[in-house]
Amino acid sequence: MNKRLLIDTILFDVSPQKINESMTENGGRLIVQGILQRAEARNQNQRVYPKEILIREASKYLENQIKERRALGELDHPDSTVVNLQNVSHNISDIWWNGNDLYGKVEVLGTPAGNILKELFKSGIKLGISSRGMGSVEEISESGSDTVEVQDDFQLIAWDFVSEPSTQGAWMHPLKEGVDRAKQSIHNPKYDKINNIIREILCESGDFCPCEVTGK
Repeated sequence: MNKRLLIDTILFDVSPQKINESMTENGGRLIVQGILQRAEARNQNQRVYPKEILIREASKYLENQIKERRALGELDHPDSTVVNLQNVSHNISDIWWNGNDLYGKVEVLGTPAGNILKELFKSGIKLGISSRGMGSVEEISESGSDTVEVQDDFQLIAWDFVSEPSTQGAWMHPLKEGVDRAKQSIHNPKYDKINNIIREILCESGDFCPCEVTGK
């Protein structure tokens, strides 16, 4: 079986009230928590993650990444098996199980991508948390539908934050072309809001102001 990059996303739901409480209690730092991954359930990509495999990978991640404070993730999914430090937005500080749901505590970092992530949360933008790993899958039959099961060679890489549409199951794939991203923002008010937040952060940083290029 050939291993490939596996990406799966679920909603990471955080209320604006909890965000304000977190920043007050943590001296301005934003720390959020929610479900990172769900075992033994078919997801939007028709994949099922056996719980024993996720328990193994979560335990390794806790020992090797979380305890060494290098459980880093990115804002938006790269098509890569490594975490790009230039795009890091958050660090996972703890994980734990509740039934088949794997929960995590996430600290949003003061990096450029982290600042964008914080402003998106503060603005009430709903985001997804997306697992990134390498592994193979095998087809199984479940209730008459074609479903694939993640195999024992699965290796967890990271959890990233990604855009999440309002319709359950209608998940967006990562955009690779700038022109496609621009078209998406024209037809989706949610992306207009996200782009405005990103533009404001870039202008305030002084490193690059898109207004000078677009005249807006």
